[in-house]
Amino acid sequence: MAYRRITAKLLPTLFGIATTLVFGWAQFSDIPLLQALQQRAEFLAYDLRLNSSLSEDQDIDPRIVIIDIDEKSLGAEGRWPWPRDKIATLTDRLFEAGAVVVGFDIFFSEPERNKALAVLHQVESHNSDDKQLIQQLESLVPEFDNDLRLAESLSDRDVTLGYLFHAEDTTPVGKLPQPLASLSTEQAKRSGIKAMPNYTASLPLLQENAISSGFVTTWPDPDGIIRRTPMLIRHGNTIYGSLSLNVAKLYLFLEEAQINTAPIGEIDAVESITLGGTTIPTDGLGFALVPYQRAAGNFPYLSATDVLNENVDETILEGAIVLIGATAVGIADLVATPVENIYPGVEVHANMVRGILDDDFPYEPSWADGANLLATLAIGLLLALLLPHLAPLPLLIIGLAMATGLVYANFWLWQKKGLALALAWPLILILTLAAVNITYGFLSENRKRSQLKNMFGQYVPPQLVDTMSQTSESFGFEGESREMTVLFADIRGFTTLSEKLSPSELRTLLNRYFTHMTEIIFDHNGTIDKYVGDMIMAFWGAPLHDPDHAKRAIQAAMKMLEKTAELKPILMSEGYPEVDIGIGLNTGLMNVGDMGSSYRRAYTVLGDNVNLWSRIEGLTKFYGAGLVVSETTMTGQDEFIFRRLDLVKVKGKTEAVKVFEPLCTKQQATQEVLTELEQHEQGLAAYLKQEWDKAKQIFSRLNQQQPEARIYSLYLERIKELQHRQLGPEWDGIYERREK
Repeated sequence: MAYRRITAKLLPTLFGIATTLVFGWAQFSDIPLLQALQQRAEFLAYDLRLNSSLSEDQDIDPRIVIIDIDEKSLGAEGRWPWPRDKIATLTDRLFEAGAVVVGFDIFFSEPERNKALAVLHQVESHNSDDKQLIQQLESLVPEFDNDLRLAESLSDRDVTLGYLFHAEDTTPVGKLPQPLASLSTEQAKRSGIKAMPNYTASLPLLQENAISSGFVTTWPDPDGIIRRTPMLIRHGNTIYGSLSLNVAKLYLFLEEAQINTAPIGEIDAVESITLGGTTIPTDGLGFALVPYQRAAGNFPYLSATDVLNENVDETILEGAIVLIGATAVGIADLVATPVENIYPGVEVHANMVRGILDDDFPYEPSWADGANLLATLAIGLLLALLLPHLAPLPLLIIGLAMATGLVYANFWLWQKKGLALALAWPLILILTLAAVNITYGFLSENRKRSQLKNMFGQYVPPQLVDTMSQTSESFGFEGESREMTVLFADIRGFTTLSEKLSPSELRTLLNRYFTHMTEIIFDHNGTIDKYVGDMIMAFWGAPLHDPDHAKRAIQAAMKMLEKTAELKPILMSEGYPEVDIGIGLNTGLMNVGDMGSSYRRAYTVLGDNVNLWSRIEGLTKFYGAGLVVSETTMTGQDEFIFRRLDLVKVKGKTEAVKVFEPLCTKQQATQEVLTELEQHEQGLAAYLKQEWDKAKQIFSRLNQQQPEARIYSLYLERIKELQHRQLGPEWDGIYERREK
């Protein structure tokens, strides 16, 4: 039985283990569909987790101010791009108002047209002999050199210019700044930092006069959302820092940023960047998660035209980091983020600067893939081994508890430690395993119901089959020994009865009669063993364990006698002979199970207690009792009234058994019945003591009072025979029945 249960759980267990391994493998699979499925699920989980931690009550951060080239600015100052001298004026105004560091999220990669130089070239081509005019124009060229004007504005100020890395197959534009670090050829091969082959940088004149530059390159995730941004990019054997990194470095008066790597396989993965006392956690490629705190507007915004026209509260700019970007239609740098679909790109950089200043970054470390794999395997294998052994409700509860625990732990690590680990993939695994086991349990339950119905439907009441199907117990396929109560019911005088009826009439009578008897047995949770001619065999205590098997059997037998009494006049009025029934009950250890041959099998009981009571059932007519039970059946049944019948030894058995006749329940017992039983016990006591005259007197009186009770006349006949024998003091009153 235990082996069968283990075998039944093997398939879902193996499936759970296989599913877990597939989920683990899928985390590193190159199959596009699997990658896309996993990424989309994790992106959704990340966004939900991030947004759950945002606070709309978050105060605007005054340390970082965004100068916005907005629609208002374009309307007042003219279309973009503005002359570089206007950019220079804007820069001057910012520093004059007290700005500490200015970062440009805009490019200056192409030289601006010098109007004086253009006129000079025209004059030279048409009036080459007018030397005085040419000299005058040449003297004006520097005054109209807006690139030079901007370069002078940048010089000796804490300004960080923006530039772009890209993979376009074009000629590099501009001049790159000094790199953060240089690598050897071997180090570059091992470097995990994302490499870019091309760039569009600032004019050499501007780059040489700016103290710092940082790239503004970023890449959205495959779904188009900016969740992380590169802090480092490798170009050839050199490493460059982002705009936010270099702005923060200037603000903190730092000369260097330390890049911390760790070997993972053949790659030197970037674990973090140390900037003074701040550690910026990165993934192996040098990307950092953007520490969004709320929707757009987390920093003060000033219109560029208001700054140019000195129409701002300068206290806002005093001591601030300033980032210059654009939101005007046509030139806007707007991106999609987890917190808002349309989000100013310049504010992404502002969030990165704030994160550096506050040492506040969520992070997905370089070892996250390994941790995610271990978590997936641990959760999956645990559930694969546990869930197949649970019933549907506990399975559902455990599955939900595991999912809830995973979500809580993941959110706790995010909130308290800033750690971003996989959530969706192991969560999907939990739900998959729970769903598979629930489905398998449902199918197994249906299969079990069908199997039980096929096996027991003809022998066991339907409500009992339903109860059996709801338990994990195995029924009947392996024989077992258990205490049960067996019933034999036989129609008396069946041979004579069958002689009076045609085969068709006999069949109709038996089917009709057995239907009523079977219904009573089913109503009392009995199991039909077999029908043999005019005999019904049933038992209680299997296939389901029933501690009240003896009680239910007695109740069923008494009801069968009542039903027979009801049917008798009805059947006789229809022309059938008189029908009487004798019932025997015995309780004891019996072997029960699915027994037979490969050709035919049946769920049945076997054993000495069964064979014994098949013999004793035949004594019902001898004792004139409709129902005879054994002492083991009678024991403990205090709600019934029993009449002790005899101590009898049947043919083929060496041991005698005490037999009793249940008369009624205690509630139904009248005073006459109780008085009769008391006198009966007195008569039996005298009989066993060989006080023949006293016993004869008692049984004679009872026989006169109850002439229909054959037991009294039986004892009078037995006393008449025994009183002339020399029995001796060892005589125990056993009556040996030689007939079957």
